[in-house]
Amino acid sequence: MTLVEEPVDHATPLRVVVAEDNLLVREGLRSMLASDPTVDVVAVCERYEDLMMAVAEQQPDAVLTDIRMPPTLTDEGVRAAAEIRASQPSIGVVVLSQYDDPEFALALLGDGSRGRAYLLKERMSDPGQLVAALHEVSRGGSVVDPKVVDALVRARSGRSVTAVLTPREKDVLAEMASGKDNSAIAATLVLSVRAVEKNINAIFSKLGLAQETEVHKRVKAVLLHLAENG
Repeated sequence: MTLVEEPVDHATPLRVVVAEDNLLVREGLRSMLASDPTVDVVAVCERYEDLMMAVAEQQPDAVLTDIRMPPTLTDEGVRAAAEIRASQPSIGVVVLSQYDDPEFALALLGDGSRGRAYLLKERMSDPGQLVAALHEVSRGGSVVDPKVVDALVRARSGRSVTAVLTPREKDVLAEMASGKDNSAIAATLVLSVRAVEKNINAIFSKLGLAQETEVHKRVKAVLLHLAENG
């Protein structure tokens, strides 16, 4: 979805854990969020282990984390998101990154897009968008930075994205974007699982994703859906 600020409940601030290893960025995020009455920063961490401990202790509504933190400075933010989904799926996670490479977003959304956001660090210059993303993931929504989606679309030579899909295929894709598996999609749309599989295969074919791995096919299709339906 696009980064759109929506009205939020001021009476009950969103409880957020922040994780960032760079001192200046960390304090900048703390100060920025502390100035917003709809957010309550309940813990600030600089390492992966500290983040996971804070999540277990504080039970926040959402987590804002850098994609790279000690100890390895590789993909701690993505790993944290996966672990949080497995242990406490109701907690939303916003991952901040310097990189607009879609592969990083693919890694984050590989186990589903529900309650997950991938934003570029430049969004820190617009506190409203960052806060909106935190509220969105806390509600189970998804946000992918427009520049990341643009990079994916450019990689596809600018061809039309989802306009080639039938109305039913678009319905199925929208359910995929909500993180549902084939059985759940079938139940929601009152279709057989076989019919859902047939529609999904058609989606992959029309979007030029047939040669991708199964996970990447689903996640790239979701990214393209978010690009046009935010």
